Amino acid sequence: MILVTGGAGYIGSHNVIALLDAGYDVVIFDNLELGHIETVNTLKNINSKGKVVDFIKGDLQNLEDIKSVFQKHKIDAVVHFAAYSQVAESVKNPQKYYFNNVYGTLNLLRAMLENDVKKIVFSSTAATYGEPVYVPIDEKHPQVPINTYGKTKLMIENIMDDYDKAYGLRSVRLRYFNVAGADSKNRVGEWHDPETHLIPNILKSTFSGGKTFQMFGTDYPTKDGTCVRDYINVEDLASAHVLALKYLENGGATNYFNLGTNEGNSVKEVFSACEKVTGKNIPLDVKPRREGDPATLIADNKKAKEDLGWFPEKSLDESISTAYSWESKLTENCKLGV
Repeated sequence: MILVTGGAGYIGSHNVIALLDAGYDVVIFDNLELGHIETVNTLKNINSKGKVVDFIKGDLQNLEDIKSVFQKHKIDAVVHFAAYSQVAESVKNPQKYYFNNVYGTLNLLRAMLENDVKKIVFSSTAATYGEPVYVPIDEKHPQVPINTYGKTKLMIENIMDDYDKAYGLRSVRLRYFNVAGADSKNRVGEWHDPETHLIPNILKSTFSGGKTFQMFGTDYPTKDGTCVRDYINVEDLASAHVLALKYLENGGATNYFNLGTNEGNSVKEVFSACEKVTGKNIPLDVKPRREGDPATLIADNKKAKEDLGWFPEKSLDESISTAYSWESKLTENCKLGV
């Protein structure tokens, strides 16, 4: 049985599907603050290969909540997604992020040790690197986060190193770049309120009478003058977690990997791709650069390819297409009051 914390959320739910498809039983632990009970019900009904999906509502900040999971189930390993992740909010309210992300993880690790569970795959972030010194960014790049969110994730990575040395608790930390897309069968997808990510916000606007988007900076030293980011498909991302879990099951040592495509798409390219998929014109208002926006953020994913055997397969157009199908479903359900 694999415990998936935050399994009712965006990335966690896709990972639950990938685990089920790989033949694992899963228990989802989520407080439903950011996740959705509708997502849990969908996952329970998938019944991939006859595997079990259980759900326990709880909060990692409450030690007894997470202890109860280990009392109810024989947990073999953990995949840990549960965290707050909005950069701007983390700067305005750091206490919220340190308590939830760091203290919550400490409670999880405590419960794991008390039950002799010593394998965890951790959802980390490229935000631990901070401002890029060079690109593509490999795993040897300095980790100097510039916001509280990135600091909490790096702190957890450091804690996991200590727990490995002291207790033999092995971890794989997966550092994501920009995640995009939805389940190719349209069962789960990105569902945030408020939504802060570029692609779903562009797509949402096409259902609400249109919206003029602001594009910040067209004079960067990039292929078309706009910022370049590395967009990784959420299903490709989920497959990496399964491979990381198998890596630990096969005796792999504590490790860390970038998850990205090793390629980048500019802001202009993202808008063009969204217009292509939706068949709609999306008006733009060009603004000067925003302070702190790096010109280019691209992952070097060579290590994940070599050590995990992971290869991203889906294109930006495929990610936008599945995201658009999901947004269409959300909009229709909203109209029907579902």
